Amino acid sequence: MANLSKKIIFNLFILTTLLISPFLLRAEEKEEAKDCFSQELEASVKYDARSDAKTQAGSVGIIKADYLYKYDFKAFGKLPVGLSLYNRYTGIDSTVSNVHLPARLIELATSIETTLPFFKFNNTYFRIGVSPSFYSDKWNFPASSFKIPSYYYAIYCPNPKWTFLFGVYVFPDTQNPVLPIPGVIYKPNERLTFYLAPRRPNIEYALTKKISVFWEGSFFVDNEYEVKFDDTRNAVLRFYETYTGGGIKYKPNKFIQASLSVGGNFWRRFTYDDSLGKVNMKNSVYTQLRVTIAQ
Repeated sequence: MANLSKKIIFNLFILTTLLISPFLLRAEEKEEAKDCFSQELEASVKYDARSDAKTQAGSVGIIKADYLYKYDFKAFGKLPVGLSLYNRYTGIDSTVSNVHLPARLIELATSIETTLPFFKFNNTYFRIGVSPSFYSDKWNFPASSFKIPSYYYAIYCPNPKWTFLFGVYVFPDTQNPVLPIPGVIYKPNERLTFYLAPRRPNIEYALTKKISVFWEGSFFVDNEYEVKFDDTRNAVLRFYETYTGGGIKYKPNKFIQASLSVGGNFWRRFTYDDSLGKVNMKNSVYTQLRVTIAQ
């Protein structure tokens, strides 16, 4: 686990370093085109401290590396369109002997979304998105691990301080195929923001123009992966968790921000379909580093 952590952190550092330079060098040239398109790169590493299993001998340590690239533009000069590419690598170090857990879980997703006026209602919009995705434990991504989640929700902005969201996520061929999307965004002043909506709800308070403190959490994360269970068959493994914590964010300029947070993981479990076994883990602490570059 220690060697895996070093490799992921090193790769994150190299990726961030390579991408900072072109973003900054081209920033002035593209300032005039800011209203036409924008792009963002986000990379994070989350280390979950090893925790014991609740009902069996052994323990589990987890480390995650997330990469997200977003590109927003206006098709035909009017229609807002968002494209994104997302990858999550979950490394698992398990000493639980009576339930097999894979060494890794991999999620690879692309997404396209657009936002439209909601009929003739004032300050109301409708967002729709589709995310073709693979959920597996290996990089060759068998066809059976392919799914097409989608989301649909209304956005109501009565004034600059308030934004309300309501809709649904649709996850075909999973145990929970439909989940609600409730949310509210409240910005009472320039320093304080309540972002209580997917993805990654948080509350942020700006101490200065460059430094902020924040609380963040997660809605219940419940993903299903196709993994190799033994030499003769594959199985569906569900990973469920939630977390909450706080930290500090630093913005050296308008293009780059970095954050460091610590907190707790709760109600984590791995569960196979067809009664192939499950592992419920005790609560643990986490540390997360996130870097975002945007223009």
